[in-house]
Amino acid sequence: MRSFLLAGVSLAVLGIGAVQADDATAFNRIATFNVVENLPAGADAAKSTVAEIIAATADGNTLVYTDSPGERVGLIDITDPAAPKPAGTVALGGEPTSTVVIGGTAFVGVVTSESKAKPSGHLAVVDLATKQVVATCDLGGQPDSLAKSPDGSFLAIAIENERDEELNDGALPQLPGGNLTYFPVKDGAIACADKKIIDVSGLAAVAPEDPEPEFVDINSRNEVVLTLQENNHIVIADLKTGKVTNHFSAGTVSLDRIDTKKDGVIDLSGSMKDVPREPDAVQWIDDERIVTANEGDWKGGTRGFTVFDTTGKVLFESGTAPEHMAVRLGHYPDKRNKKGIEMEGAEVATFGADKLLFLGSERGSLVFVYRDTGPGNAPEFRQVLPGGMGPEGLLAIPSRDLFVTASETDLRADGGIGSVVTIYKNGPGKPSYPTISAADGPDGLPIWWSALSGFAADPAAPGKLYAVTDSAYAQARILTVDATQSPAKIVAATVVTRDGQPAKGLDLEGIAVRPQGGFWLASEGNPEKKENPTQNLLVRVSATGAVEEEIALPAELAAQATRFGFEGVAVTGAGTDETVWLAVQREWKDDPKGSVKFLAYKPATKSWGYVRYPLDKVGKGWIGVSEITASNGGLIVIERDNQIGPNAKIKQLTYVSLKDVTPAPLGAADAPVLTKTLVRDLMPDLAAPKGYVLDKVESFAIDAAGDAFIVTDNDGVDGSSGETQFLKLGKIELRM
Repeated sequence: MRSFLLAGVSLAVLGIGAVQADDATAFNRIATFNVVENLPAGADAAKSTVAEIIAATADGNTLVYTDSPGERVGLIDITDPAAPKPAGTVALGGEPTSTVVIGGTAFVGVVTSESKAKPSGHLAVVDLATKQVVATCDLGGQPDSLAKSPDGSFLAIAIENERDEELNDGALPQLPGGNLTYFPVKDGAIACADKKIIDVSGLAAVAPEDPEPEFVDINSRNEVVLTLQENNHIVIADLKTGKVTNHFSAGTVSLDRIDTKKDGVIDLSGSMKDVPREPDAVQWIDDERIVTANEGDWKGGTRGFTVFDTTGKVLFESGTAPEHMAVRLGHYPDKRNKKGIEMEGAEVATFGADKLLFLGSERGSLVFVYRDTGPGNAPEFRQVLPGGMGPEGLLAIPSRDLFVTASETDLRADGGIGSVVTIYKNGPGKPSYPTISAADGPDGLPIWWSALSGFAADPAAPGKLYAVTDSAYAQARILTVDATQSPAKIVAATVVTRDGQPAKGLDLEGIAVRPQGGFWLASEGNPEKKENPTQNLLVRVSATGAVEEEIALPAELAAQATRFGFEGVAVTGAGTDETVWLAVQREWKDDPKGSVKFLAYKPATKSWGYVRYPLDKVGKGWIGVSEITASNGGLIVIERDNQIGPNAKIKQLTYVSLKDVTPAPLGAADAPVLTKTLVRDLMPDLAAPKGYVLDKVESFAIDAAGDAFIVTDNDGVDGSSGETQFLKLGKIELRM
């Protein structure tokens, strides 16, 4: 009997260092908490539940998050931040939008609006010890952001009275307008009768009667900064006097070398001129400077962040830097690119000697970390963090060297991940993310990529791999990866072409290096599509990506295909003995349940045969094959379920020997059934980065030095956080 082991059992997760080689510390993810684990007794787990805005108690041991669809706040015990625990919920009787904690009390803005035209809401006062709402204060409108002053003496609330985006295409004004509401805080408590209102109408050039307040923050002088997002305006007021002390337009920015079309290609040749910043989150850097995350929710799309002084002077503009970084890391959301990566969240905090700016990209699911270098200087980029799916709330806890993100997206109904809270620790070492990034191409711009779906190794150069991208993009491409670097580096991109033009209609799921040069590519078909059905194809291309031959399945076999088709390709033998093996992901119409086909194609004779591969049984969802790689006289197979996060159970490498295996002719009722042996359970590897277990581990290769690698497919950041894990597994040895 054969047994298998991976030499060098410890997983090497290829990480990226911060910009400066001498950086001593970095934030790295230490835990991910699934919000659904904190449901109250009797709650329907199938209903949406999220963590949107998040706060912490003074000791940093308890997190408090808003769950708008659940009409509650939730508590998480992070006494041990590496092992967060559910700590209960508090029902609010309305939709919470934001929360802050002062002493043992959480103050929560709660929306109770009958409609957008009739906004209403209250401030809920929650005793965290008893988990009870002990008081409510009517706010006279729909609250959005809350902020507390550093000395705990004021609580400010942006009363947004948000516009109806379906009414007149969201045009302003839409009355009633909002305002800035605040309360003095005494001994950690407020009195409803002490509510004060600052009128911020009539200030902006855009719809001045409808100011659209969005986000608030308070500095050490008890000055509040308030963004009027759709009005593209910023207001500063003194809470001691209740007076507006300054206000100014957030201005515009012009962007070059950005992607502006939803065409399945990340083309950084576009531009946008004089786009209003329309800031969302705002934070004081110090008493004289603020930083805004420029979401551009209405007419904008500015994709970055800006540092202003209190007079409105722009001290720093990020421009396209965050956007290009997202492209470089495979996190760019091409299918939703009107606003690009959509910068929305901001947080500022001091860790040790460093004052850090955290800027969150909702659509790119990234948090960019910069170090403030003082007035008059550009902030210094430090690292990026994988933010979960659509990070909304950002929270720094410097006293515990922690940073937290709250993800408001719950995709469980569509088979995706639910809302998560992610915890990062600041400590010695380098960033562990990203695990793969792109170099600049010949045009000086990042090589764009995402949706990696197949791997092959160069037969001669250790650490040199080839990857393909799937139908998330309109162009089929072959990427060259240098895995000797940390992180792995995409160093070249080759477009697959027909007659000199980018090949259309290919869904590449596998790649293999041909013994005589060039590549074999596996394109997955979908004959079940109602419009423009596609067929499974074996494609032979040159080293330059030119299609030399497209080989379709024989008609009788193609008639049995379903939408789960070719998912990997491998080559054994050479010359007249060359055999191309193609893995079918799931059962076709003529397959017994629990058995899939591996097809064998002989280029020399243009003949087809097949064998059967037995699938494991799975309790939830389905299981199938994602990759095959020729090794040790057989094939190494990725077999996985289609589950994600806590539901994922089977992600594994198996080995099947091809010795003495003769494929059966197509149409034969019986075919050899391969005997598989477990090589490695990949679940611990996928859990090691401390995020949720990613669904699609789709690529595997063994390089010329014998090192094995896997990579996950992020679906082109469509219904995905964009996170890609490229993992080095070490050497695979076969013991006879």
